[in-house]
Amino acid sequence: MAKKKKSTSKKTKKPAKKISFALTKQQKIILGSFLFLLGTALLFSFISFFFNWQADQSALGNLSERELETRNWLNKFGSNVGHFFIYDGFGIAAFILAVLIALTGIYFFFDYTKTALKRFWFWGVLLMIWISVFFGFFTTTNSILSGVIGFEINDLLQDYLGLIGAILVMAFLAIIYLVVRLKITPEKVIAYFNKKKTEIASDFSSEDASESTIDQTDYEKTVVEAHTTTEASEAPTPFSETTSEEIKNDPLEKLILKSSEDDVEMEVEQTVEEETVEGDLSKKLVSDFGEFDPTLELSNYKFPTIDLLKDYTKGQGITINQAELEENKNRIVETLNNYKIGIANIKATVGPTVTLYEIVPDAGVRISKIKNLEDDIALSLSALGIRIIAPIPGKGTIGIEVPNKNPKIVSMRSVIASPKFQNAEMELPLSMGKTISNETFVVDLAKMPHLLMAGATGQGKSVGLNAILTSLLYKKHPAEVKFVLVDPKKVELTLFNKIERHYLAKLPDTDEAIITDTTKVVHTLNSLCIEMDARYDLLKDALCRNIKEYNTKFRNRKLNPNDGHRFLPYIVLVIDEFADLIMTAGKEVETPIARLAQLARAIGIHLIVATQRPSVNVITGIIKANFPARIAFRVTSKIDSRTILDNSGADQLIGRGDMLYTQGNDLTRIQCAFVDTPEVADITDFIGSQKAYPDAHLLPEYVGEEGGTNLDNNIDERDKLFREAAEVLVIAQQGSASLLQRKLKLGYNRAGRIIDQLEAAGVVGPFEGSKARQVLVPTLEALNQLLDNEN
Repeated sequence: MAKKKKSTSKKTKKPAKKISFALTKQQKIILGSFLFLLGTALLFSFISFFFNWQADQSALGNLSERELETRNWLNKFGSNVGHFFIYDGFGIAAFILAVLIALTGIYFFFDYTKTALKRFWFWGVLLMIWISVFFGFFTTTNSILSGVIGFEINDLLQDYLGLIGAILVMAFLAIIYLVVRLKITPEKVIAYFNKKKTEIASDFSSEDASESTIDQTDYEKTVVEAHTTTEASEAPTPFSETTSEEIKNDPLEKLILKSSEDDVEMEVEQTVEEETVEGDLSKKLVSDFGEFDPTLELSNYKFPTIDLLKDYTKGQGITINQAELEENKNRIVETLNNYKIGIANIKATVGPTVTLYEIVPDAGVRISKIKNLEDDIALSLSALGIRIIAPIPGKGTIGIEVPNKNPKIVSMRSVIASPKFQNAEMELPLSMGKTISNETFVVDLAKMPHLLMAGATGQGKSVGLNAILTSLLYKKHPAEVKFVLVDPKKVELTLFNKIERHYLAKLPDTDEAIITDTTKVVHTLNSLCIEMDARYDLLKDALCRNIKEYNTKFRNRKLNPNDGHRFLPYIVLVIDEFADLIMTAGKEVETPIARLAQLARAIGIHLIVATQRPSVNVITGIIKANFPARIAFRVTSKIDSRTILDNSGADQLIGRGDMLYTQGNDLTRIQCAFVDTPEVADITDFIGSQKAYPDAHLLPEYVGEEGGTNLDNNIDERDKLFREAAEVLVIAQQGSASLLQRKLKLGYNRAGRIIDQLEAAGVVGPFEGSKARQVLVPTLEALNQLLDNEN
């Protein structure tokens, strides 16, 4: 069976390889080398052409004569290429083209991101044309300054706009380049000149101060004479007041004073204010490169079109059968009158499969009396699944839900195309179906945050899961959400294999992305726990409370990828048959699911669990406590309904997608949207035929307790960072691969291998599930002694 799976997976991947235009690492290096050397050759030929173009005129076009030589540094090739790009092309501005080609080679050789390169080419070509046309103003014929292109464009502009008009157009284009490309604004120009003006003024003031320096001896003589004169004339004004007034009027900024009493010099120095830095590095990066775009790798990805879904209603809305409504109303009124219950008012709301009759009883009628007549009303109406809501929350009425004789199918196409879904500003919008009032029901999985689905066999659970997955495929890019699909029945979710390299996540070294084996389910759940812990560490380092804040910071380039930060896609775990996992694995499955349900909301991991056995040994109290959002399809007993919803009502549904939804408060009756298997196949074929990622999204590697370590304690085979990793774990006294990832900036696989080597060496203990390993060495001295003894 394993061989067949491998062969089928290869067949599905062959078409994707044929239409893929992505270059391999070797091809990028070869192309980059060629472009860099080509650009360098053009630079040499252009430089040589400027000195030797007149002498090489006779050799142009004579490439077939091998004996003929030119003075160009690149011989006949250089003279012909220089003549083509400079004389017949853009003139002196052709040097920009050579630089752009060489720069492109550098980008391909080192595999840099091409966003900045596109801007270099766009502005470089515009600048090359502008310079060529600019030199056309100063030439009367073709020349090597403007080239033929610059001269002709300049001539064309002057023929239509005149000389002044051509100058104005060129000036306008220059302003665009300065403002958009170089970010030069009038405010910056004014600030620059003001700064220069201040510097010039300060230079002049310092020169004046140096020229007007007072001779210290003369100044002291003047002070003594003034003091003597004051004593002789017994003037009432003391010396200190007159001199201080003179000093105030002194224009000098820096003055040295020497008192005749204590001979202490004092220097007054003007301080210079420090310049402030406007903005920060992240704002500069955003202004230069724009916000980080996680969809850039699959920038040409196209969402599925609405035409892939069938319109089962053929564009028709709900048809109201007036006769049926009148007949049901009369039977409800008649039945209640038989029990002496009067009705003041009655109102009907027609839905796709159920009609809601809202009645207002006469004053003094007890609600419980009407509630107890549920079976009698069902008998009088001869209908299946009568449900009485007494009272309707938020209204002063009692609701009686009666199935329609001719129910309508709610197509997935109608709910996907609805404005409520298309305009939904939600992180993970789910379009479940339509309510009794025929409104499209859209909820946010990120707000639920986890969903529990249950119902008897054949009542619509698998269709509901397909509707949920289809909603996300129509709304979210592959870079924004990943699915972990668990299908113990092995047939329900197989169609989604086609989008493995777009949307699915899996464990490393596994062939199939859709998990069917119970052991792999346990490993996957524990791997998601490891991913959850790693994400929480990232949020802690980034000072963020949830995944939305973290990704916003990462888009705004406030987080450095060199520190281990990365864009975090949402991860949606879908389990199609939970009861089978509980029967075969028990606590091994329930424990990680409960842990994920309790903690994973903030870091973008959400669970959707479905089961056809809603018994208390499957849906335990721990599971129910962490799944506030629940969907109940039709079940066979009131006990099962209370197990799912903590309320009755699921046993009175009519099946075929009729369901009740609750998020911890009121029950909402919904007709689930129908999406057939061929529609899902068309959607997955449409997505799978497009360019994809090299592989599915890889979850952290997980080794079970039975796995242990396969490495012997061979010193020669140890990783180069073995000792440094051992010191990190001993200092932290915590043995986890995620810690090595952060501290040593390693990938998870390498960190896991080092952990295995540390276990073999006796530094850390054995694997303990989702907990960190125990560090067996207490201090660095003990570690050094242990490793020295091995050597």
